[in-house]
Amino acid sequence: MTKVLHTESAPAAIGPYVQGVDLGNMVMTSGQIPVNPTTGEVPEAIADQARQSLENVKAVVESSGLSVADIVKLTVFVKDLNDFGTVNEVYGNFFDEHQVANYPARSCVEVARLPKDVNIEIEAIAVRK
Repeated sequence: MTKVLHTESAPAAIGPYVQGVDLGNMVMTSGQIPVNPTTGEVPEAIADQARQSLENVKAVVESSGLSVADIVKLTVFVKDLNDFGTVNEVYGNFFDEHQVANYPARSCVEVARLPKDVNIEIEAIAVRK
């Protein structure tokens, strides 16, 4: 049975999709762009955008009752692969802060354009253990 996930702690979908789905043993998030769910604003710096996208992923995952530690795979989309080092630093700090024993598997892909002309979008898969 599929349960649609929705939380006010992440930005609402800007199209015909949901924030995420809970399949029982697995949770999949839609791509989360760096929109602050409270203010609707997007930070300027790529480091701040990466952090906000990760916080939005976290909020969707947590709305299913899971945590950051349950994330097993992320896909990161960036407009400029030259930002890879900065994104890596933010990413590592984020998972270290949540005391995750092992980092999730990850792909990072450069793309031509993202919704709202942001510089990053992140999607996740989490597993209920």
